[in-house]
Amino acid sequence: MKFELLKTQTLYPVLDHLSQEFISALIPKYQLTFQELRQLAEIARDLEMWQAEPLKQLWQKYESEIPSKLAGSQRKEALLAKLHAQMDAFRRQEKVYSGKSLCSNKENLPDVSVVQSGKAIFGDCPVSSPKTLCCQLKTIDAVMNCPFECSYCTIHAFYDGKIIFDGQLRDKLKKTKLAPNRFYHIGSGQSSDSLVWGNQNGLLDVLCEFAADHPNILLELKTKSKNISYFLEHETPRNVVCSWTLNTAAIIRNEEHGTASLDERLIAAQQIAGRGIKVGFHFHPLVYYKGWDLEYPEIAGRLQAMFQPEEVVFITFGTVTLIKPVVQEIRKRGGQTKILQMEMVPDPHGKLTYSDEVKIRMFKTVHEAFHGWHKKVYMYLCMEHPKFWDAVFGRHYEDNDEFERDFGSETMKKLSSE
Repeated sequence: MKFELLKTQTLYPVLDHLSQEFISALIPKYQLTFQELRQLAEIARDLEMWQAEPLKQLWQKYESEIPSKLAGSQRKEALLAKLHAQMDAFRRQEKVYSGKSLCSNKENLPDVSVVQSGKAIFGDCPVSSPKTLCCQLKTIDAVMNCPFECSYCTIHAFYDGKIIFDGQLRDKLKKTKLAPNRFYHIGSGQSSDSLVWGNQNGLLDVLCEFAADHPNILLELKTKSKNISYFLEHETPRNVVCSWTLNTAAIIRNEEHGTASLDERLIAAQQIAGRGIKVGFHFHPLVYYKGWDLEYPEIAGRLQAMFQPEEVVFITFGTVTLIKPVVQEIRKRGGQTKILQMEMVPDPHGKLTYSDEVKIRMFKTVHEAFHGWHKKVYMYLCMEHPKFWDAVFGRHYEDNDEFERDFGSETMKKLSSE
């Protein structure tokens, strides 16, 4: 009965055959509890994905290290203690990516459906909270789901694999009521990538019309794509900002499946800026791995060489942050990814992220790499506790309203300049 429960309620069914056989043999030998079985299945899955030494080899090594006189539950506890200590060590260390890619970066655009529905498409940032500082972004869910398969992404946890365009986008935006005298930061990149679809189903036509009708908004189109042809062929409202999520070549190769390369993203952004359209950049998520402290600052150097600060409206920083269902979804999906080889420390919302020490070190390192732009480009942390602002910027906003007001003031000044 216990074994049947294991198969249906843990990761056992998705493990490779050797791991399944080994765990099956441990069940009667050590009278494992269900909780222990669940943990072993998760450990085995993580080791498979990280291409680390398999569970069977680690366990057998520990068997040889523990005195034979130790038996029964005491032996089991000693073995599990060694295993958990090894997993903790794996998670604390900087993971290593080889030169060989763990994934394919061939862009794959699946079939889409255009759906007429009464679902609201305009709303608040889904993670806005008084516990962390948020610019109070508003969102337009013009497309649901994303063709990219970044290993850390949360989007796929909310949809069932379908790509859905809202067939009533224009009508719904026309009916959206905005106060004419207040600033709004609005993005369409929360439920999908903003540019990968191009102008399919008139998507960019509608969004740009909305921006033109509301000069008091900053409409951000966030992407990991190189698809900018629409903007090279059409005049674009001044209050539209194209932003790119950036990462190092190692992370793009290994964890951002199907996306444009770093070079392709930077060249696309440079072409957009050349058209007089303002750009922004997101260093989110920063990933802790061997070489991060050299490679992220290298990107900062490239940006400062390729762009004038007047062309860049904002730069943001954030680290890997995962909700628990996404962690389980990553494990179920499997494949060669090291994104879960990290400490998982709960943040104020119960999400899992790096330790404060690691986050502060990463934020400060990348921010300092932009020292020449500190007074020229607006920079901020995305959804982080004020203590991180203090450590990086030496200050923090008192609340989200103050953050929103300052963000609006600084960015709209940049948008109004030539």
